[in-house]
Amino acid sequence: MTSRRAFLKAGGLALFGVGIGGVPTFLARAADSFKQKPAYKKNKVLVCIFQRGAMDGLMAVTPFTDAYLKAARPSLFMSAATLGNNTPLFDLDGRFGLHPSMSSFIPLFKENRLAIVHGVGSPNNTRSHFDAQDYMESGTPFSKTTTSGWLNRASGLLGHDASPFRAVSLTSSLPRSFYGDNEAIAISNLKDFSIQMQGNPMGTNMAAKSFEELYDQTSSTLLKETGKESFDAIKILQKTDVSKYTPANNAVYPTSALGTSLKQIAQLIKMDVGLQVAFAESSGWDTHFNQGTGTGVFARNVNDLSSSINAFWTDLDTLQDEVTVMTMTEFGRTVKQNGTGGTDHGRASCLFILGNDVNGGKVHGNVQPLTVENLEDGRDLAVTTDFRSVFSEVAGSHLNIHNNAILFPDWKESRIGVMRG
Repeated sequence: MTSRRAFLKAGGLALFGVGIGGVPTFLARAADSFKQKPAYKKNKVLVCIFQRGAMDGLMAVTPFTDAYLKAARPSLFMSAATLGNNTPLFDLDGRFGLHPSMSSFIPLFKENRLAIVHGVGSPNNTRSHFDAQDYMESGTPFSKTTTSGWLNRASGLLGHDASPFRAVSLTSSLPRSFYGDNEAIAISNLKDFSIQMQGNPMGTNMAAKSFEELYDQTSSTLLKETGKESFDAIKILQKTDVSKYTPANNAVYPTSALGTSLKQIAQLIKMDVGLQVAFAESSGWDTHFNQGTGTGVFARNVNDLSSSINAFWTDLDTLQDEVTVMTMTEFGRTVKQNGTGGTDHGRASCLFILGNDVNGGKVHGNVQPLTVENLEDGRDLAVTTDFRSVFSEVAGSHLNIHNNAILFPDWKESRIGVMRG
């Protein structure tokens, strides 16, 4: 079967939502030519959220009994005790406290559905956003030559006939995680599912009518056949008025980019279009100055993250057993605050995993007392859990993917017990 990646290379296409106008008519026509099949059967779905900018894991999930952290962050340290007008952390286990703006996570943690992994990160010690994100999304932290992303490889390992909506990123362009030979699409808005030309000799930003002519007249069998294959499920989208979607259980999504993306992922899951791997992004985590504590930019970000995920989980209703959500960020922040009330690029951070097959209600990982001798390079929370240990365990347990030689080349498998079984 010709891969979508080959189609992208041959036709110079990138799928995403731009402008207004709904599903282009030529896509609907391509779908019409496809023999009708029943809706795709419900599959297990992995939803990954990348927090771009490097989240301060020590503020999101604080080892509040650590005197060294308190000394290193005189104006940023937060306590689980009620002191004056300060809003306390939510005490998770007597050692770690959850940021008060993440209150919507507390019931999920208490129900053992939400797990936290702390001290997690890349074995590559780069503090470059671009490089660290690239390494994490490729899944090869010491190779810049990897052409595919780990989620694309995961999609290819699922082992049965793929829906064109098997791997979907709710972003304006395809993320590095989805690069590769297996089908993957980026859609920024289901309501405005549209098409844009990139790098085509006939010019960029071609109108749908011009592309329709190109599609009809091309002599490229690859373009014709793969185009129809890639849009098999368009008819399902066309028949659904996504603008009238009503979340279940009165779930209220934030109006943020992340909230909107997760709402649309919930729609795709319920529409039975064959979704198995979904991707969304959250930005604004590069808190070099005025980070804040109970209020401020960090508090707003973690509130949006937790509220968006909680709304998504509530909305899933009876489909919760089929879905696992996992967050990730390229690295953490320095233990010591800087002179502008913020934190600089560090090493380890934490991540969150939500699902009914998650070993939840625990803070997993190894965080040593934050003395100088325990810090990486004398300044950062040390990486004690390789991100691949978490990603592979989640993919193995939830999606039944166990070929780590392909999923994460040049890495030896090690479980940390974040998933049940």
